[in-house]
Amino acid sequence: MPRRLLIRGAEVVVTMYGARREIAGGDVLIDGGVILAVGTNLSSEGAEIVNARGCVVTPGFVNTHHHLFQTLTRAVPAAQDAALFGWLRTLYPIWGRMGPDDIRLSTRIGLAELALSGCTCSSDHLYLFPNGARLDDSIEAASEIGIRFTATRGAMSIGESKGGLPPDALVETEAAILKDSERLIAAFHDPNPGAMVQVGLAPCSPFSVSRELMRDAAILARDKGVRLHTHLAENDEDIAYSLANFGMLPGDYAESLGWTGDDVWHAHCVKLSDTEIDLFARTGTGVAHCPCSNARLASGIAPVRQMRNAGVPVGLGVDGSASNDCSHLGLEARQAMLVARLRDGPAAMGAREALEIATLGGARVLGRSDIGALEPGKRADLVLWDVSELPTAGQWDPVAALIFCAPIRPRAVYVEGRAVVDDHRLLTADTNRLHDQARAAITRLAD
Repeated sequence: MPRRLLIRGAEVVVTMYGARREIAGGDVLIDGGVILAVGTNLSSEGAEIVNARGCVVTPGFVNTHHHLFQTLTRAVPAAQDAALFGWLRTLYPIWGRMGPDDIRLSTRIGLAELALSGCTCSSDHLYLFPNGARLDDSIEAASEIGIRFTATRGAMSIGESKGGLPPDALVETEAAILKDSERLIAAFHDPNPGAMVQVGLAPCSPFSVSRELMRDAAILARDKGVRLHTHLAENDEDIAYSLANFGMLPGDYAESLGWTGDDVWHAHCVKLSDTEIDLFARTGTGVAHCPCSNARLASGIAPVRQMRNAGVPVGLGVDGSASNDCSHLGLEARQAMLVARLRDGPAAMGAREALEIATLGGARVLGRSDIGALEPGKRADLVLWDVSELPTAGQWDPVAALIFCAPIRPRAVYVEGRAVVDDHRLLTADTNRLHDQARAAITRLAD
């Protein structure tokens, strides 16, 4: 059972609730995995004291889009300089050689890296299941690392022989996809506040599944009360495919199949038009903004300033480790701020807004009202960022420094009041062993 803790004497506590109050010399009192109070000079009676001197305390980062299975295919030479479709065609054969052990290992590595970047909740989009792999494998690995996990049951059903992008060997029948989706929801989805595992449905993309599967997945998800996720409007090729095959823009295609609403979030949305942005704002449809991956694949810069101004829910996603090559949400937040400025000018996004998108924004996109802010009644997911070390020497604003000076190492990361990272060290896995296991797996996959 999580114990009673008092996080005491932080340089600043960034609450992310109400008017986004920031408390100098602040404390956070935790009991049973829940935040009891936030303020100054809180009573320490019955609590273990954690000295937060020299730290900024924030809510945990929330990662709204990832493909954790890709962690074992970082910096593959033939895919380093390709755009999205060519990049996928290069990597599909390697992913097709993976099995359950690879899925578990890649998930452990990716989530370990995320935890060490201050992430306390991550989604995952697993859309291929070679050689007996199942979503169960990634859920098992997530439980070992100890951060909250939104596991989305991805799928591909239209292979090359039917005009899709993936090889036929990596697609499934739609009946099997829907049957397994029901099984996973029954087995793993926890709808309650404080849930450590939730399940969503996530047909991969408009170019790898049929209209019928998109529609049936939406019907099933709403019947079971789970969320929906897919890729949308990622680059110019994506738009061209939608126009050629469906006769409409991706956002309109999504709406026609029931894929808009406050229980839906789409990854990338780099090429959303003004009318699609309005559609998402009206319906509460969320967006996972993945600026590093979008730059890596030269997809473009998503219109996040316009989305935020319109009221579209926006969170951050590191995307797959093969299209970003790292899983650091602090760097993702910094990149989000920088590309917004590159697109719309130096005042387009500040450090505090980027920090809000990384925390409260991500929680909203994943439908999690129980996390994302340091507020009495919320779950105790928080990060102690050490701003007393060399990377922040000379800073005048410790909160803004978390973004401008990223990457900064978290001194400690707590999930449900339990330490996952302490003294800059991951407590739930041996990172050296994970590295050695990855080297062995890569040698085998390369053969």
